[in-house]
Amino acid sequence: MDKKSIYKELTELQDEYCKDCFVKKHFRKEFGKAYAHSFCINQCTVGEKLKAYGKVLTNQ
Repeated sequence: MDKKSIYKELTELQDEYCKDCFVKKHFRKEFGKAYAHSFCINQCTVGEKLKAYGKVLTNQ
C-alpha cells in the first residue's frame, strides 16, 4: 500500500467508527481523557487497526 491510500483508509476508519463512539464518550466521562485514549489505542479493534497502519507508515 502507498502512503496516500493508507491515509485515506485511516481517515475513513476514524470518521466511520471513532467520531461518535459511545464507548469512548462513556470512558471519558467516567474515567477521564487519558483512560479513554488508552482504551482506544490498546483494546479497541479499530484502534488496533489504526496502530497497525501507523507502524506501516513509520517503516516506509
